[in-house]
Amino acid sequence: MQNSKIWMTCISLLFLCTAIATALAQDPGWPRQIARPGGTLTVYQPQVDEWNNYTELKWRMAFQLTPTGGKQVVGALSATASTQANTDTHMVFLYNIHIDHTYFPGEDPGSTAQLDQLVRSFMPPTLNVSLERIVAYMPKPQSLQPVAVKNDPPRIFVSYTPAILLGVDGDPVLADFPKTTVKFVVNTQWPLFFEQSTARYYLLVDKTWLSASDLHGPWTQVMTLPYAFSTMPYSPEFADVWKQIPPRAVANPIIPAVFYSTVPSNVILFDGRPNYTSIPGTQLVYANNTDSVLFVYSPTQTYYYLTAGRWFSAPTLSGPWTFASMNLPADFANIPLSSPASAILSSVPGTSEAKDAVLIAQIPTTMLINPATAAAQANVTYTGNPQFAPIEGTSMQYATNTADKVIQVGDVFYLCLQGVWFISTTPNGPWTTASSVPQVIYSIPPSSPVYNVTYVTQVTTSTGYVQSSYTAGYMGAFIMGAAVGAIVASGTGYYYPPYIGYPIGGYPIYRPYPTPYGSTSYYRTSNGAYGVSQTAYGPYGSATRSASYNPYTGTSARSASVSTPYGKQSVGQAYNPYTGTYGATHQGSSPSAQWGQSYVSNGNKSATTQHYTNAYGTTASAQGSQGGKAYGTSTAQGNSFAGKTSSGDMYAGRDGNVYKNTGSGWQKSDGNGGWSNVNTTANQQKAQQSAQSYQQQHPNSQSYSQRPSQNTSQYHPSSNSMQSLDADRQSRMTGAAQSQHWGGGGGWGGGGRSWGEGGGRRR
Repeated sequence: MQNSKIWMTCISLLFLCTAIATALAQDPGWPRQIARPGGTLTVYQPQVDEWNNYTELKWRMAFQLTPTGGKQVVGALSATASTQANTDTHMVFLYNIHIDHTYFPGEDPGSTAQLDQLVRSFMPPTLNVSLERIVAYMPKPQSLQPVAVKNDPPRIFVSYTPAILLGVDGDPVLADFPKTTVKFVVNTQWPLFFEQSTARYYLLVDKTWLSASDLHGPWTQVMTLPYAFSTMPYSPEFADVWKQIPPRAVANPIIPAVFYSTVPSNVILFDGRPNYTSIPGTQLVYANNTDSVLFVYSPTQTYYYLTAGRWFSAPTLSGPWTFASMNLPADFANIPLSSPASAILSSVPGTSEAKDAVLIAQIPTTMLINPATAAAQANVTYTGNPQFAPIEGTSMQYATNTADKVIQVGDVFYLCLQGVWFISTTPNGPWTTASSVPQVIYSIPPSSPVYNVTYVTQVTTSTGYVQSSYTAGYMGAFIMGAAVGAIVASGTGYYYPPYIGYPIGGYPIYRPYPTPYGSTSYYRTSNGAYGVSQTAYGPYGSATRSASYNPYTGTSARSASVSTPYGKQSVGQAYNPYTGTYGATHQGSSPSAQWGQSYVSNGNKSATTQHYTNAYGTTASAQGSQGGKAYGTSTAQGNSFAGKTSSGDMYAGRDGNVYKNTGSGWQKSDGNGGWSNVNTTANQQKAQQSAQSYQQQHPNSQSYSQRPSQNTSQYHPSSNSMQSLDADRQSRMTGAAQSQHWGGGGGWGGGGRSWGEGGGRRR
């Protein structure tokens, strides 16, 4: 009973903290200054040494400590923390932070103990660090198992004026409205109708009606509709349509070109004729007046277009387009980080950014689940009686008339719902949280629309809880590669025909399966290639990235937007065809949001109603329920903010000293406000001799973090200390650039590009 009360107290605290925790669950930048009554502590970005199993982080950190009424002290520390990686928000939450050692170069031994305690009192109990910043330091896996994805080019349209893609998922399927001559096209995201007496199609684009005698056009604006439209029965599914019957005058309407397609397609939409910006140090230019990612390689005048993580090339914008990811010109890898175009480096095979993206795609999101509570919430809704189809190349079957992933293995049914596996002896349940998953499920091929469930694993822990983990493939981001290097792509490239069901007494149900093109027009490949919402080329997009495509996006009860992978920025109505997740808010599009009260992370230190916060605020609530302070927001960490300092970008060396880079070399702090150059030839030789002497005296020493906590002036840089600092600096710069690209810290090209490939410009 007591444990139950603690748990309920924890849950209630979470609801109070959710809004604040969500807003603060981000990396505000570095350095960060923490102000307390005893003074201020400025900490610089962690330099990662190890990240064991993605759960324990060891790092170094330079800092400046200014006690109230005292002099500023420069120092370094080594620390260890438990971590929880959140691939929804691309954040890593650090908690259980333990400072292993502190170092105060130039300070006398008598004052170091007092300074050590002061630093420990200033360090916040938790930190949020960008996933990109940490991954930039990590060694990249040498062996990979790329997915056999398809890389056939989509149909690519080009327009220099406002345009939309009227995508119909296969041949048009018409359905009747009762007692009227109006029919509607079921298998599209657009409000598309056919009126029998006039034999014309009618399309609602925002608040403007267009009409054509053929779906291929030409389409023209109409100010009147056939009388039959007024006889259509009211239905909530068409509530937005009813608002525009009869048509109303719109001031300065934008009449778009309409590109009709029944296959996965994209539109490269320019704001006028193409304009290009050159990239220093390369022979590449990029189009700056489109939201599509389009480059031209000047020596051959070849166009390169990036969509869904795949590069396609063509001699002209009209094509023909061919897959080109594995034979890009070398200049793509030479794009400097200072260029806005560097956002595409994570999609260039062989680059460190691409390697980081591949590593991120392999980092698991882990949930520790109360099996009874989770099972009580598991439910599957079918359109009619359950229907199953065979999974190619296996003896298994999958349910076709539900948005959920139900797999039949022999006489047993497995349900993968929000990244958690359940089991039942019937397709309708009741469902029990699965203690494990049969290995045969992981033989489902990429050609199956339920392939993504092979990225979800599940085991039972010794505590009786069930641990579920998934990686990026569950959300539709897959590793593909060749000898030149692996990259991350959106979707398998296979086309899965949609499900169209006919419930008794209702309108037909259209359920699209995921596709990398067309219905998922926005896809950001920077920093792991997943996590930003993708939306349809239609009026039913989520209210975030889709808004930058054209003025015709919105929401509708008839068909929610396609948000995949992850739906990170999605608000309003959203639907992820990979997971079957519906939602009306950002957290609703998170893959495990509904398990808010049914799982904990790291034992009793996590419970959240929104998975993307993971432990943000969660640790605080759990600890608070047991008498500790509620932390996990900045208010419990002191008044903390990020910004530049006059001391420049500082680093903690592996020798315990503090360094800064001047742009032309390295300087070392003497602890008293002075800095001396350390990269001269004489200093390098002296450092090498000192390091050799130190290694002879301390043969078991691996790094300064293992040495005694005391004044480090007696320690000397290792022979490769400058190389180590150079590597740390490069990792910091790469991580910062990638973190900014991920977080949308600055658009480029065409007035604020979000690197949403395949989209277009708002006019």
